Amino acid sequence: QVHLVESGGGLVQSGGSLRLSCAASGSIFRIYTMGWYRQAPGKQRELVAIIMLGGSTNYADSVKGRFTISRDNAKNTMFLQMNSLKPEDTAVYYCNVRASTPTMSDYWGQGTQVTVSS
Repeated sequence: QVHLVESGGGLVQSGGSLRLSCAASGSIFRIYTMGWYRQAPGKQRELVAIIMLGGSTNYADSVKGRFTISRDNAKNTMFLQMNSLKPEDTAVYYCNVRASTPTMSDYWGQGTQVTVSS
């Protein structure tokens, strides 16, 4: 089993920055993909950014150039640096990892609220 703990959410003004962290623990053999998703009220959960084991990344068009995803494989930790935040970035942000224990499964964090005021 893999346990994910997110931190770093909060309230920020438009144009501000926040840094989210996600720490994975448990009987982990290897973490493959790590990603951030978000869900705004009344909307479906959507992919924000994803980072592969080798470091390649993909971003939603809406956050390209503003958000940066990174990971520390030695510490099983992932980060999301969010700059130039907009009110439309307001959502609950969820950490997701695909890991082997050794069975390959997807795991989700509990979510952290990000609120951007205009």
